[in-house]
Amino acid sequence: MEYTVQKLAQLAGVTGRTIRYYDEIGLLKPARINSSGYRIYGQAEVDKLQQILFYRELEVDLEQIREIVTSPTFNEVKTLKEHRDKLLTKQKQLEALIATVEKTLAAKEGRITMSDREKFEAFKQTLVDENERKYGEEIRAKYGEEAVEHSNAKLKGMTQEQYAEMERLGEEVLDVLHEAFLTGDPAGELAQQAADLHRQWLGFTWASYSKEAHAGLAQMYVDDERFTAFYDKKQPGVAAFLRDAIHIYTGLKNGN
Repeated sequence: MEYTVQKLAQLAGVTGRTIRYYDEIGLLKPARINSSGYRIYGQAEVDKLQQILFYRELEVDLEQIREIVTSPTFNEVKTLKEHRDKLLTKQKQLEALIATVEKTLAAKEGRITMSDREKFEAFKQTLVDENERKYGEEIRAKYGEEAVEHSNAKLKGMTQEQYAEMERLGEEVLDVLHEAFLTGDPAGELAQQAADLHRQWLGFTWASYSKEAHAGLAQMYVDDERFTAFYDKKQPGVAAFLRDAIHIYTGLKNGN
């Protein structure tokens, strides 16, 4: 079956403007243009749009999606299995959050008692699951199963106050880092303050600190595009600046 822009948009539950934009950026090209100048989409394009919307649901940005679905090594069946696994993880996270809401309601209504730790367990589990989904494979390969499991256990075992302090410190790292970036000097006072704050932040989940591991993690921020995208979100080059600052702070480069 073939579809015009509007019919495909109606089928998928998106706007015609979205379909046309996907064409403009090379994400979803039509199968052909008919004699009246209308974009026409076939079954292959329908299937690709479904893949795109799966990725959008998982909050992958359009540029990454374009690179994935236009790659000559793109495997639709393998990708669908990956979508399923990620959506099941997301389902598990939502179920945990819903359960926490239900328990909180019951506690507010006097039907049960709820500890302060229980109020935040689902949020911490969600953070662990998200980190595992995004970075688990790389982190386990670099630091080993035991280190990652210890880190996850330490995170889930935090008190409400410890978790809040970790979140606050994480924001402070970013604030000082972006201020330091404007100086252009990774050896400067602000940059070195950011590196030290980053070390303190790692202490919330790391079993023990080492300069080698800190320098190696900093290098990963540049080598892995997902970490780079996080730090470069406001301004390109911040991830590399943080790496340089940490390498100066530790006196090491690439963990050596």
